[in-house]
Amino acid sequence: MKTFFACLSFALALIPNVAAHYRFNSLIIGGQSSPEYTYIRKNSNFNSPVTDVTSNNLRCNVGATGAGTETATVAAGDTVGFALDTPVYHQGVLNVYMSKAPADAASYDGSGGWFKIYEISAVTDGGKSITFPTDNASKFTFTIPSSITSGDYLLRIEHIALHVAQSVGAAQFYISCAQLTVTGGGSAEPATVSIPGVYQATDPGILIGIYYPIPTTYVQPGPEVFSG
Repeated sequence: MKTFFACLSFALALIPNVAAHYRFNSLIIGGQSSPEYTYIRKNSNFNSPVTDVTSNNLRCNVGATGAGTETATVAAGDTVGFALDTPVYHQGVLNVYMSKAPADAASYDGSGGWFKIYEISAVTDGGKSITFPTDNASKFTFTIPSSITSGDYLLRIEHIALHVAQSVGAAQFYISCAQLTVTGGGSAEPATVSIPGVYQATDPGILIGIYYPIPTTYVQPGPEVFSG
């Protein structure tokens, strides 16, 4: 019976459902959600995910540039976040990265180094179940590291949907980038990774079947969270 329900869940996940997709379209600053796409770069592919981990679209999404996007000013150590246009529908995990711009955030293409500041992983218990704390969330908040240097940054959020990730290239990345000016920072220089480059399509946290057999463990994609 357990196998039947696992297979049924998988079959339902295969049914196309564009309405079930979601976008991070609002930056949360000072505890308030900003008007949509004021500080967030607007993508051109509506609510479709990115699936190619080798594409430059993995940085900030398809067609998302700094043109027409404002840059929000926040202090190092502030709590910020992203709100969605509709709650997270697909099972998956979350990562948040930052990348310092060489000049202003609006003109930065994200080709420099990225460091992770926050993550929400899956919860496993040795194969009995796997759960996803991001399910049905409508916003995520986190802290800008207090020790990073002042300046302009891209703040990137991704939700990696794993509901059909049992095939190579099938994991779905829902991505947005906000533009920030960070003030009152310190002198830390976190180790960075490249995007694209940080992931391979065959990474164990990206190529995974979550229904049957139930995974005994889960490996969060990407580097460790910078805790400075």
